[in-house]
Amino acid sequence: MSGSANSLSRPAGAAPARSLGEGLPALLGIAALVLVAWAVPWLKFVLTIALAKGIAVLGILLLLRAGQVSFGHAMFLATGAYTVAFVAPFQTEALLLLPLAALLATLLGLAVGLFVVRYRDIFFGMLNLALSMVLYSLLEKLYEYTKGTDGIRVSVLTFAGLRPERETQEWLMFGLALLLAVLFGLLVRAYLASPMGRALAGIKTRETRLEFMGVSARRVLLFAYVLSALMGGTAGALVAMTSRHVTPQLAYWTSSGELVFIAILGGAGSALGPFLGAAAFELVRVYAAAAVADAWQMILGAVLLLVILFAPGGIWGMLAGRLRRSA
Repeated sequence: MSGSANSLSRPAGAAPARSLGEGLPALLGIAALVLVAWAVPWLKFVLTIALAKGIAVLGILLLLRAGQVSFGHAMFLATGAYTVAFVAPFQTEALLLLPLAALLATLLGLAVGLFVVRYRDIFFGMLNLALSMVLYSLLEKLYEYTKGTDGIRVSVLTFAGLRPERETQEWLMFGLALLLAVLFGLLVRAYLASPMGRALAGIKTRETRLEFMGVSARRVLLFAYVLSALMGGTAGALVAMTSRHVTPQLAYWTSSGELVFIAILGGAGSALGPFLGAAAFELVRVYAAAAVADAWQMILGAVLLLVILFAPGGIWGMLAGRLRRSA
């Protein structure tokens, strides 16, 4: 595996050099988020949701490296969120609910992944979509347990046994989301630089060659899929603990579409892309909805169209281009 992976790493020899330029933008981005959350307190909620969605989109990024798009990845987001909603009445400790939600989403990702990694391209994407819609239908129809479209109100949570005031809790959730975003960003960056991470690109361009070299493409894709499910479940738990209201809409196909939208908007060339895309998406949506309540979807669509036409590398692609030119 190591020998074959080394051969795969040669075409991407510039990746480590490119990654060196991510540190300063990341630090500036963290500082900007904290500053905005402090200067405009009501945006803490929006930015926390953006960080959570950015974590979920990191999983989409892994699959995009393999040339696969999941149109149903919101099922893991919903799994994490509903785990929090179901368990919170009995256990209110956020630091226990979060890993539990991530674990259950990971197990679901393993079960689903064993099936879907046998397929590629449109079949991969549509199978994920179909399974996500099955979960959505169950969450909507099993009213006795899920309250249907009314959703479930999440109980007030504790942190390390303490129940902070509302403003303090908002800062704790923002800080927790920011910390997890940094940790998962570093994890994904290290994973993509590893032999198994570089093998993902081989699935996209030369899967047959991978198999001839003794590398199981299914195993490589399955590992990435399970890792993406872990991040999706973590994101769903953060969304549930922040909004404190969980509905089946989290598993609907439009939620999966949002994740893909954010991945394209932010750019898949860096672990920073998902967070840039998520922040831009949430801020544009909030301000567009406030300015033009009946046409904010059109504004978002126009933004995506402009990105596809004039910045196919997404926000990160534009930023990286400016950094290279200035260097």
